[in-house]
Amino acid sequence: MLKEQFGIDFKKTELLDEAFTHASYVNEHPKENLKYYERIEFLGDAVMQLCVSEYLFIRFPNLPEGKLSRLRAAMVCEDSFSKFAVECSFDKYIRLGKGEEKAKARQRPSLLCDIFESFIGALYLDQGKTVVDQFIRQVVFPKIDLGWFDHLLDHKTELQEYLQRNGDVNIEYQELADFGPENDKSYQMTVSADGKTLGVGTGHSKKAAEQAAAKQALQTLLAAKRAD
Repeated sequence: MLKEQFGIDFKKTELLDEAFTHASYVNEHPKENLKYYERIEFLGDAVMQLCVSEYLFIRFPNLPEGKLSRLRAAMVCEDSFSKFAVECSFDKYIRLGKGEEKAKARQRPSLLCDIFESFIGALYLDQGKTVVDQFIRQVVFPKIDLGWFDHLLDHKTELQEYLQRNGDVNIEYQELADFGPENDKSYQMTVSADGKTLGVGTGHSKKAAEQAAAKQALQTLLAAKRAD
């Protein structure tokens, strides 16, 4: 599964086994001398904090420390990690004791979060930070562009700071269209810089549509920069 989906092939499979093993399973198999995930989870939590901090620091060069901290906290938390674990199908591979299985621990967000962190710890021990970075660039960081954390970001300010880093630029937002009934109207806005259209966005208010347009413009500009 890991090799097919993420190109990961563990060298020490015992680390992967440990990362997916719950204490209840170890207790039910005392003769197998097994280990469970909690120590590796401790390491994985620290590795995720570092990788996400490093990425956000580079990705958002003008975001102040307070907003960087809030964004990291939203990404490195139980709610996010449990969703990432399910997306990666990690829930299917947890080794649980019979009692925990009956209690539906496999669906418990706190356990899914722990397992995601323990997997990161195991991957770090097995293959190092570069491979961990590659994995979370596939699984975690794209969620920023998908809008998971938009409530913590101000795309208009970010776009303005990006465009004006070398001097003044004339940035304009214009309404392109509105549609829908009066009680549920949507708006389409464009954003342009020095007369050149950079992005188009839609939202249930003009401000939301402007934010969406700025987000699209940033994505386009950053993609072009990476391609150079």
